Amino acid sequence: MHTSSLKKLSEGLRTRQFSSRELTQHFLARIDRLDPQINSFITVTAERALSQADAADRRIAEGTATALTGIPIAQKDLFCTEGVRTSCASRMLDRFIAPYDATVVKKLHAEAGMVMLGKCNMDEFAMGSSNETSWYGPVKNPWDLDRVPGGSSGGSVAAVAAGLAPVATATDTGGSIRQPAALTNLTGIKPTYGRVSRFGMIAFASSLDQGGVVARSAEDAAYVLQAMSGFDPLDSTSADRPVDDLLAGLQHPVSGLKIGLPAEFFGDGMAAGVHTVIEAAIKTLEGLGARCVPVQLPNAPLSVPTYYVVAPAEASSNLSRYDGVRFGHRAEGVKNLEELYKKSRGEGFGAEVQRRIMIGTYVLSHGYYDAYYLQAQKVRRLISQDFRQAFEQVDLILAPTTTDVAFRFGEKTDDPVAMYLNDVYTIAANLAGIPAMSLPAGFVDGLPVGLQLMGNYFSEARLLGVAHQYQQVTAWHTQMPKGFN
Repeated sequence: MHTSSLKKLSEGLRTRQFSSRELTQHFLARIDRLDPQINSFITVTAERALSQADAADRRIAEGTATALTGIPIAQKDLFCTEGVRTSCASRMLDRFIAPYDATVVKKLHAEAGMVMLGKCNMDEFAMGSSNETSWYGPVKNPWDLDRVPGGSSGGSVAAVAAGLAPVATATDTGGSIRQPAALTNLTGIKPTYGRVSRFGMIAFASSLDQGGVVARSAEDAAYVLQAMSGFDPLDSTSADRPVDDLLAGLQHPVSGLKIGLPAEFFGDGMAAGVHTVIEAAIKTLEGLGARCVPVQLPNAPLSVPTYYVVAPAEASSNLSRYDGVRFGHRAEGVKNLEELYKKSRGEGFGAEVQRRIMIGTYVLSHGYYDAYYLQAQKVRRLISQDFRQAFEQVDLILAPTTTDVAFRFGEKTDDPVAMYLNDVYTIAANLAGIPAMSLPAGFVDGLPVGLQLMGNYFSEARLLGVAHQYQQVTAWHTQMPKGFN
C-alpha cells in the first residue's frame, strides 16, 4: 500500500478493498519499524490517527467522503495542530501545545478527511538546507543514511521517500520544499505566494514563507495542493482569487509550450552529472512537443545575498516574540528580567537560528537599514521584474533544482556560506513569489537529481500538468530507496 498512488488508495477505500483504519495501521507499523533509521518524525500521533481513520470510514460509508478522505498524511512540525506539540524542531517550543489548528491542517483533516500520522522533523524554525539544525537530531536521507535529506523540510521528504507516509506537507522560504524533494527523488511544489494560507504556520520570513506539498508524483501533489489552497480571511496575505482545477490541468499537453532555459542557472557551479541529467530531461520535454529557448534572468545571481539580508531581517522580527515570558522556553535560576531574556533565548535557540537573528538585527539597525535591507528590497524588485519580462516570452522556466546530489553529514556545517549556496537555484522563485516545483529527473551515482520548473503567478495547474506529462513517459519518480521498498 505504501507504493500506491493517492488515486489508487482512494479507489481502494471506496471499493472497500481496505479500510482507512487498516491503511493507517499499515503506515503506523512502518513508522514504528523504519523511522528509527531516519528520524523523520518528531511526534507520532497514533491514537489520533486511528480515531480520524475511524471517522473517515464512517464518512465513506455515509457517502460524504472527498477523494482524500481516509488517506494518511504527515504534517511538517510548524503547522499548528490543536492539542499536539508544535515544536518547529526547536527547544524553544518543545513544550508548546498548539491551542488551534492551522488553516492548512483544518482544510486537510476537518474538511478533506485526511488522517494525520504525526509531525515531521525539520531544520529549527525552518532555517537550514540539510536538516542538521533540528534540536531533535538530524534526519537521514533514505537513499544514503550517511547523507543529508536536504532542508528545511527534511523530515517530510524522508518520511515520504521511505514510504512512511504517502504524502506530507512542507514549507518553502528559500527552497525548503524543492531542494529536499530533489535530494530524495520526490515531487515537491511551492505554490504562488498567497495561494496557501499561512495562518497557523509558524513564521520564519513572512514575505517569503509558503506552504506546499511533497509527494511521489505530480498527480499526488495536485490532489493535496487542491485541498490546501484557497482564500483565507484569517491571513492578510492570502490571495482572494479562485483556485484552478489542478487535476484537470494534469491532462494539458506539453506540445506547443515554450520553455525558457536561463543561462544564469546553467553556470560553472553545476556538477557535471547533474548537467547530464538535466540535458536528458530537456530532450524528453522536447520529445513531448515543447520548444526550449534561451531566456535571460540577469539579476538571478544576486538572489542569495539578497535573500540572506531579507530573510534574517524578517526572522529577527518574527522571533523576537520568544522572550521567555509569554510562551516558549523559560530559563530557570535567573535574577532579573534582562537575564531571563538572554538566558531563555540563548538556551532555546540553536546556533543557526541565533546566527540569523544576529544578522537580521544588524541589517535592521540604525545606520545599516538603508545600506543593507533597503538595497536588498530594491534588488528583490529587479529579480521579480526579470521573471515578469521572461514570462512575456515563455510559458515556463526550466532549471536544475540543486547544484549537486545530497552531500554527507558535517560536510558544510562549518561553512555557513557553502551551506547557503545550496539554495542558489531555488531562492529567486521565493523572492519573486512565483510558483515552482522540483520533480525526479534521474540519478548520479545512485543518488537522485531534481528538475526544477518555474511558472508565472498562479500557474500551478500548468506546472503540475507538465510534470505529470513528463512522469507519464519516465519512471524516475517510481524508484524507491533500498531497504524501504
